[in-house]
Amino acid sequence: MTSVYAKFETELQVRPDDIDMFNHVHSSRYMDYVLAARYEQMARCYGMPWEEFIRMGMGWYLVSTQMNFKRPLGLGERFVVRTWVEAFRRDGVKVGFEIERKQSGKRCCDGWADYTLIDLASGRAKTIPDEVRARYTIESAAVTNS
Repeated sequence: MTSVYAKFETELQVRPDDIDMFNHVHSSRYMDYVLAARYEQMARCYGMPWEEFIRMGMGWYLVSTQMNFKRPLGLGERFVVRTWVEAFRRDGVKVGFEIERKQSGKRCCDGWADYTLIDLASGRAKTIPDEVRARYTIESAAVTNS
């Protein structure tokens, strides 16, 4: 049986500097939103913030991403970024994400990001320590409020 990992949500708002010349959020900002949500969720939901990885001499390197744009976000709109662990590898993790307009609940963007854990001193891929894997393996049944 495949594990189903918990989904967590972070609410954000479109800022003026997110808007492009076509008067909607520039496509590059959606990845910024995912990263901002993951940063916040690492501390709040997993109990292991980004800074703890740095203290341990580790970091996450973005290897690849897939983004599917459904509808644009506009200035001042509030939206929810939902992320979850899709799968673990020996030295990495695939994170799924969805971005939805808060008011309507309509999906604006979804996709995934593939990260490799690296040793900050060498810059080389590193096997995910068991402690880290355990803290980030939160199954959906264990979470009642995302």
